[in-house]
Amino acid sequence: MSSKISKVDRISIMGGPGTGKSTLAKNLGKELNLPVYHIDGINYFENWEKRDEKERDKIILEKVAEPKWVMDGTYKSTLEARVERSDLVIFLDYSAIARLKGIFSRYFKTGGKDRTEIPGCKEKMEWKFVKFAINWKKQKGNIVKEALEKNKDKNILIFKSRKELNKWYQQEFKKKIEV
Repeated sequence: MSSKISKVDRISIMGGPGTGKSTLAKNLGKELNLPVYHIDGINYFENWEKRDEKERDKIILEKVAEPKWVMDGTYKSTLEARVERSDLVIFLDYSAIARLKGIFSRYFKTGGKDRTEIPGCKEKMEWKFVKFAINWKKQKGNIVKEALEKNKDKNILIFKSRKELNKWYQQEFKKKIEV
């Protein structure tokens, strides 16, 4: 990790469901005083109604063009543009068990309540989503890895567990921004 973390203006966070992308985005945005954009919040209207994909991508790319941001999400259509524009890319490459633990934990804490990053959408648990979370690495993981490989000159951090991420956040990130 570069010692010039305070100079990071654009951060992309990606990973499967339940990895804590939104929580990390909120925390980094707060610590670095950067606006936070949740791609799920752009993709969905109230009651989980999906926005038109072209309109969604246009909005995301407008946000990507801004000078400062933290953006979480792994939508393929804008992934490369986000990675290319980022000063820091964080990939939460967790196991299926860790992803499931994350989505079940979130559901038990907030089930039936509005998701703060997706206004008007209540946290719910559906088999289709659980199945997607289980298979995420097989279906989407390579897309992320390909984008990262194309941009290997970027400042990229890959975490295999929450423990690794929390250690970095507490021991490296927090110390560097306090200076």
